[in-house]
Amino acid sequence: MERGIHIEDRPDGVRALTIANPRKRNALDPGLLDDLMAALRKPRGDGARVRALLLRGDGNDAFCSGYDLAALDTISAAGPLPDEQLQRVLEALEAHDAPSVAYVNGPAFGAGCELACACDLRVGDERAVFSMPPAKLGFVYAPEGLSRVAGLVGPSRAKRMFFLAERLTARIALDAGLLDELHSEAGAAAAVDALCAGLASGAPLAIAGMKRGFRWLGSPLRTAEERAELERLRRASYRSADAREGRAAFMEKRPPRFTGQ
Repeated sequence: MERGIHIEDRPDGVRALTIANPRKRNALDPGLLDDLMAALRKPRGDGARVRALLLRGDGNDAFCSGYDLAALDTISAAGPLPDEQLQRVLEALEAHDAPSVAYVNGPAFGAGCELACACDLRVGDERAVFSMPPAKLGFVYAPEGLSRVAGLVGPSRAKRMFFLAERLTARIALDAGLLDELHSEAGAAAAVDALCAGLASGAPLAIAGMKRGFRWLGSPLRTAEERAELERLRRASYRSADAREGRAAFMEKRPPRFTGQ
C-alpha cells in the first residue's frame, strides 16, 4: 500500500483503517496522525453509521513500530511536544461511538503499543510483540500513555515495560492483559473479522452509551456533568427504536435489525 491511512467501509458497518508507512514499519508521524484523525471523523458515503472500527498495520512487518524518530528533530524548545497530537487522536479514538479492535500482527512499539491500548479490544497472532522504549530513548512518556498501559497490565507490569523497555511476546501479552485474543497466523484475520462483525451487530446507541460509561468509570475526574450526560444517554437508550427491536427480536427468537435510532 501507498503511505497513508487507508479506509475500507464494509457493508456490515465495520470500518477498517490500515496504517501504511512501508519504509518505516508503519511508524506514525504528524501527517499520518492527521490522516488518522480525519479517518475517525469521516462519515460513511452511504450515510450509515460506522458500527465498529478495525485498526491494523499494512503488510506483515509490523502493526506500528512507534512514532517516527526522525520527526522528533523538528521539536522546538517552546513548541508542542509530538505526543500532544498523538493524545488528541487517541482520545478521539476512545471517544468514538463505535467499539474498536486492534489487530496486532507484529511489533507494537511505543506509540504503536499505546494505539493498541487505546482500542477497546486487541487481537493478536504469533507475531505480536509489545514494547515501551522511552527509557532507552531518553524522554518522559505522556501520563495518558502510562495510564493506558497500566490500566490493562497493572502498575507493576507497566513500570517494568517503561523502565526496562521489556518486550512482551504474544503469549506473555495475552497473559498480561495486553491481548484479549491470540490466534495462529493463519486464523487470526478471520477471527478479527468475526469479532468486528459481532460488535457491529449490536445496538449502536447502547454500545455508544456503554463506551461512555466505561470511560467514566476509568476517569479520575468524574464530574456531575459527565454523570448527567451518561444518565441522559441511558434514558434515551431505553426509549429508543433499537431497544424495542431488541426486545421484539429476543421474544421472536430472531436476529435483531438495529438502525441506531
